[in-house]
Amino acid sequence: MILAESPRRQRVTKLVNWGHWFALANIVIALVIASVFVVSSPAPGTALGGFYLFANWFGHISFLTFFGFVIFILPLCYLDLSPRIIKGIASSVAALGLALLAFDALLYNRTGFHLSHSSAHLLKSEAQNQMYQFGAQQLLYLLLLFVVWLGFQLVLANAVWKRIDRLVHYRIGRRVVSFFVVCFVSGHAIHVWADAQLYQPIIKQDNMFPLSYPATAKTTMSRYGLLDIERYEQRKQLQFDPDFYQMSYPSAPVYCALEPGKQALLLVQTDNGDISNAMKNADMRQIDNYFTTSTSLTGLVVSTLYGLPELYEQSLQNKQPVLLGLAQAYGLSTQLYMPSESAQLAAYKQLNFTDKPNKDSDITVAFGTAETLTGLLRRSDLTRTLVLVATGYQQDKGTLYTNMPLQSELASNEDLVPTLLHAMGCSAQPQNYSTGQNLLQPQRDWLVSTSGEKIVVIYNDQRIEVLSNGSYDITQISSNMRSDETLNVDLLSRAIKHLTRFSQ
Repeated sequence: MILAESPRRQRVTKLVNWGHWFALANIVIALVIASVFVVSSPAPGTALGGFYLFANWFGHISFLTFFGFVIFILPLCYLDLSPRIIKGIASSVAALGLALLAFDALLYNRTGFHLSHSSAHLLKSEAQNQMYQFGAQQLLYLLLLFVVWLGFQLVLANAVWKRIDRLVHYRIGRRVVSFFVVCFVSGHAIHVWADAQLYQPIIKQDNMFPLSYPATAKTTMSRYGLLDIERYEQRKQLQFDPDFYQMSYPSAPVYCALEPGKQALLLVQTDNGDISNAMKNADMRQIDNYFTTSTSLTGLVVSTLYGLPELYEQSLQNKQPVLLGLAQAYGLSTQLYMPSESAQLAAYKQLNFTDKPNKDSDITVAFGTAETLTGLLRRSDLTRTLVLVATGYQQDKGTLYTNMPLQSELASNEDLVPTLLHAMGCSAQPQNYSTGQNLLQPQRDWLVSTSGEKIVVIYNDQRIEVLSNGSYDITQISSNMRSDETLNVDLLSRAIKHLTRFSQ
């Protein structure tokens, strides 16, 4: 006896098969739209971070889309409704959902936020600004665009419906589902490990996609002795993101006057030559605990002129150093000297370097070898010139020579410009334009800078290096040996906040 399926069961089976293929088509569209989130975010920078990005992208977006199908469309397939009505409702839901995803992607590209209650005030402000520029014609265009998008979904739904008998013979459902499930599960599994390790290339992707809540298991791992929760919380407090694309420099307007008639000479050594004899002949006092943590010559130049560590190097390309801006405002002649082949500073168009220094300039900033700097000192009238000579580039520690009455025993190249500006009469607070301090009136006995993607804190004969994931290493400066002393978490946390306050 052969039992044939009832007409209703055949219709339901066909609708369910159609729904799965319609959902798959929209998953592909959603993945394309979601690529906006990927290109709007910084690259992970590691192979594991890249693999997680791929797995999270395909796993999370496919899950959202298929979840929408299960909630809004699949139940309709079992109701006694016309296939035409079901296709119309499904097309409307898909058009609205993908339109919201596209809007969220554009909002994320513009502001870094997703659609949420917390971003409502931002959306309201943006909408008010844009509505003044929108007339009835533009609003009609937007409505027409959605109608076209809805029409595309209706065409897609009908095209899948007409070809469903042919499509079901491909039998790719198990492989497609397996692929997306593997992406979804592996993405969350990798995030559990990354969260426990505070692995920054993955952790910084947490807010990339909408409605994303990556899995964590810190409590469970701690319960079974797989994670030291106290050390984890300590590292989490110290972690930071070295990748950002906007900054505020200066953080507040710098209003101050520079006294006329004063000359300044700021010299920064770029080799390991001995300059001490020249400093003795020039009657210079010195600070032996002087640190330059820049990893490149461009970083050295930028951190010196701007008073900020190389962490901000890329973001400063289109900004004028406060030192040059003030000198220009008060009609003081300035020159920047460095041999043309010494650094790749083409991106800093506002820094006009010369290889023929003029001794008559009010402010001279020079980067060169010990021989070059010695020659510049000999040509200068040091009796009426404020002098700062910094050494130690690419060394563990250097020396700062000066003829000014500095009050600090600890210094870095971020301190040079604030000190020089104060000596020339500028009373503006250094924290508005620098992470350094005025060494004539120091406010703290520690310094903080960066070396590559590491934060470096110098304090009390300790050099503390912190990676972006919060892990750290302590070295005793006097012996250059690793130290087992207890980490001063409060100081380090304060130093990181001080360092990153220019980022937005």
